[in-house]
Amino acid sequence: MKITIVSGARPNFMKIAPLCRAIDAAREAGKNISYRIVYTGPQDDTTLDASLFSDLAMPKPDAYLGISGRDHSRVAASIMLAFEEELNGHPAQVVLVVDDMTATMSCAIVAKKRGLKVAHVIAGTRSFDMNMPREVNRTIVDAISDYLFTAGMVANRNLNQEGMIPEYIHYVGNILIDTIRYNRHRLMQPLWFSTLGLRKGNYLLLTLNRHDLLEKKAILCSLMQTLAAKAGDMPVVALCFGAVGLADDVVAPMHPYVERAIKSLGLDMPHLHILPPQSYLHFGFLINQAKGIVTDSGNIAEEATFLDVPCITLNTYAEHPETWRFGTNELVGENSIALSAALDKLLHGDWKHTTLPDRWDGRTAERIVQTLINGEKI
Repeated sequence: MKITIVSGARPNFMKIAPLCRAIDAAREAGKNISYRIVYTGPQDDTTLDASLFSDLAMPKPDAYLGISGRDHSRVAASIMLAFEEELNGHPAQVVLVVDDMTATMSCAIVAKKRGLKVAHVIAGTRSFDMNMPREVNRTIVDAISDYLFTAGMVANRNLNQEGMIPEYIHYVGNILIDTIRYNRHRLMQPLWFSTLGLRKGNYLLLTLNRHDLLEKKAILCSLMQTLAAKAGDMPVVALCFGAVGLADDVVAPMHPYVERAIKSLGLDMPHLHILPPQSYLHFGFLINQAKGIVTDSGNIAEEATFLDVPCITLNTYAEHPETWRFGTNELVGENSIALSAALDKLLHGDWKHTTLPDRWDGRTAERIVQTLINGEKI
């Protein structure tokens, strides 16, 4: 079985790395299975820092389609044309896509029209807001997939309610947890950590990457003022790791924009340290050692839940509700009053602890690969 694995952005590789290891293990055990990694962006994409693939203990992509841009239709069309050529030169039986990017949707459509099997990892996540480009992408991909690999029972329920074929739905668990489990003992303290006067368990970690939130100056200012007031003398480490690009898709570095958005507020925050993007192992260390996290990222909420670190999410929904139902995540939206109350609870040590969700055991990739191997026999 030849599998083409598609990545559309840096965060996708965190979910692809465990699959590479699982496929390698299956092949070493005598299974007829191989993979090829295709990145839809350019080879010189600055979001793919030199350490990324070594940090994740995975190979670099076999092919780069070289597509970037901000216009939905042009990017989707360009990816589809380039992916057609990729499959012409390197045929596959299965195309595996992750998450819900324009690249995910575009490559899934190409594969389906060629009569190939489509496998969607992290299927069934829903915001129920069709004005979100990602919601459109994930809904289309789920509708045409032959393998729907879900991270939780809520995702299963979503797919069942949408009339998906039950035999296509496979509850395998959260593959991001495979990565954090594998790397937990490899996390590294950044060299600058002590230089900034930081101590383990005595700083707040702030991450921002949602473009729409950054553009709401009044709301952002209120949130930052609340954070500054509650943190007091405690250091706040702000990591501007996001990227600007095609709607919610990551195609080019934007951390200077995030930094400018914060600095343009003119707030007096002497204990705020705005830092550039960090390597995966350094960033994981900062998550693991923080007293608490304020973020607008779903992935970080998942990692915080596994690591039992308090997490406040500046959004009204979580694509993986396990993070707030069983984990350390709490949703406050863009409401500074709710943020204030949550920070009070966090800083006073009254935060809830994680009850690890089902199948967050680090074996999700193994279950995915075994399902694909069994499917080939049918």
